[in-house]
Amino acid sequence: MTTPYADLPPERYWRSGVADVHATGLSGLYQKKFDIARKDRIATAGSCFAQHVARHLTKHDFNVLDAETSPLDLPDEVARRFGYRIYSGRYGNLYTARQLLQLLKDAASGTVRPEDVWEKNGRFYDGLRPSVEPDGLASPEEVMAHRREHLGFVDELFSNVDVLIFTLGLTEAWVHRASGAVYPICPGVIAGAYDPAEHAFKNFEFDEILADMLEVNEILKARNGNFRMMVTVSPVPLTATASGDHVLAATTFSKSTLRAVAGSLRNRCDNIDYFPSYEIITSPSSRGMFYEPNLRSVTEIGVETVMKTLLSQHAGDKPAEAAPKERPAPEKDDAPRKAKRGGGKKKKDDLVCEEILLEAFAR
Repeated sequence: MTTPYADLPPERYWRSGVADVHATGLSGLYQKKFDIARKDRIATAGSCFAQHVARHLTKHDFNVLDAETSPLDLPDEVARRFGYRIYSGRYGNLYTARQLLQLLKDAASGTVRPEDVWEKNGRFYDGLRPSVEPDGLASPEEVMAHRREHLGFVDELFSNVDVLIFTLGLTEAWVHRASGAVYPICPGVIAGAYDPAEHAFKNFEFDEILADMLEVNEILKARNGNFRMMVTVSPVPLTATASGDHVLAATTFSKSTLRAVAGSLRNRCDNIDYFPSYEIITSPSSRGMFYEPNLRSVTEIGVETVMKTLLSQHAGDKPAEAAPKERPAPEKDDAPRKAKRGGGKKKKDDLVCEEILLEAFAR
């Protein structure tokens, strides 16, 4: 008797597709929906894990746009500390779909909200990207002037993009009750002050995230009829949750919701593809080898495996680099690396991630 499950390719069965395959050699997991050429104008954005994608695509000579370039004589470590050379714009981490949609709309309209200026110790910060000026600015007016200039760069960037690679990171966010503005971090963590009368916790649901991403797609397609988007889901667990649930349950809700949205986008839209970085890192076949001892940070071999898979479909005329065969030895110090001003040494390719600061509130 013949069934649809007879004589399927090996990757369609769990044993031959996962259990019997080394985690660095999963085959058939990703088949591209469309081409991404080296000449395509690529923008990157999203959660912290998206920084790996930008770095590796640039290393492999893809045309990753940089709309806000740093001064030529600025060392890379300093440039990254001030939000340069991380993404295609100096917008910092966009953890949620609503942040991306908000940024596009604000850039198109030039909207700057005074309530988004945060204060700390007499210095002022852009609450929508509080980490890009680590020492703050002298006045709210200066912050707003910087933001207007930034939005101009962003509007130009997304007027000229062929491909957006966006990493969905979180469902949880903090919003300004009156304006609806969504922040990358809770007020009071980096700067500003949390006020329950002004700020509300928001855990976005599937239908809200899907609607936001579909609207993003329509906005960018209207600017470029050949626009394409690749969505990924960050495999990095939540640092902390304000949902009231255990952080493991909250992480599962967040990532499963985002993965469902990504799959729906791929199924609905001819110009949207999904790349399974989440599955590569979290696969049971990896047996945890792709995570550092803190069970959050992705190891370099994990990143290399993700990028090897991506480049196997989009490498063009240049072969992808092989992933390391052995896992690098874990660092002795499992604590998050401190920024230079905090006294620790920061490596060139360390991720810039506001969310990790939430660990400071653990007892």
